[in-house]
Amino acid sequence: MYKIVKSTDNGLDEIELDQLEKGYWLDIVAPSEDELVEIAAATGIQMDFLSAALDEEEKSRIEVEDDQILILVDIPFFRSNKDYDTLPLGIIITEAGITTVCLEANGVTADFGSHNARLFSTFKKTRFLFQILYKSATLYLKYIRIIIKRTDELEIHLRQSMENNELFNLLDLQKSLTYFSTSLRSNSIVMERLLRLRNASASQHLIKVYEEDEDLLDDVIIEYKQAVEMVEMYSHILNSMMEVFASIISNNLNLVMKFLASVTILLAIPTLISGLWGMNVHVPFADSPYGFAIVVCLAFVVAIGSALLLWKRRMF
Repeated sequence: MYKIVKSTDNGLDEIELDQLEKGYWLDIVAPSEDELVEIAAATGIQMDFLSAALDEEEKSRIEVEDDQILILVDIPFFRSNKDYDTLPLGIIITEAGITTVCLEANGVTADFGSHNARLFSTFKKTRFLFQILYKSATLYLKYIRIIIKRTDELEIHLRQSMENNELFNLLDLQKSLTYFSTSLRSNSIVMERLLRLRNASASQHLIKVYEEDEDLLDDVIIEYKQAVEMVEMYSHILNSMMEVFASIISNNLNLVMKFLASVTILLAIPTLISGLWGMNVHVPFADSPYGFAIVVCLAFVVAIGSALLLWKRRMF
């Protein structure tokens, strides 16, 4: 599936593949093999550039050819309130226009549409590229803040009752932060490469950085750095929380086992006394009419004494 639009004075105009004009934006989402072949033939974009973002395991990078540049970055995805993921987004810049490729519809490219067409221009490829990267960085920050808020809620619940479901949710959030951390590090390397690329003579005809674009590029780099710092900090916090809760669970288990051991000792005392007086031999109080009551009282007194001793030793 793909869509081709071009900025005009009235907003965005959608055009067909056989009517490509300079300044287009081609947005490709989960394309079929036939669509890729058709797009490659119409735009002249290399097939390996178009298919790079369709591999979930593809790493962030920049590839430069004479007439086109591939910028591959990881963007965040919201799956559920406990599950976040990242997927590659390919941004291909040619002299005629800009192309984005992704496996799924995403919040980055979806933010650029008719509702805010005046805020970007498909003709200003470099600025549009920076705006896409900036949107990706702000989306990371948004999801990180949601994860932090969700983590705080789970911590409150876990302080009140240690439930497996809450621990599993915490583990899912920890996994999401790990995905974010890996992707943001890779994206930061791409940003550094992009800084060097803007001054390279071989790519200046494709990426032309004007003075008004410099501030936007700086904002993109700052946002990514802030996202990296937040992910690292809260990853450490989440790891520490998991270790603390694991220690609490182990300690609670020890307390339960200690209590059960104490109860077992107390139950063993009456059992032992009754067993001794139940043997088929002559025992004290055998001829007394109050023998049973005496044995019961004796067992009760010894059990109470043992309970006091265990309580004094903090076994309860």
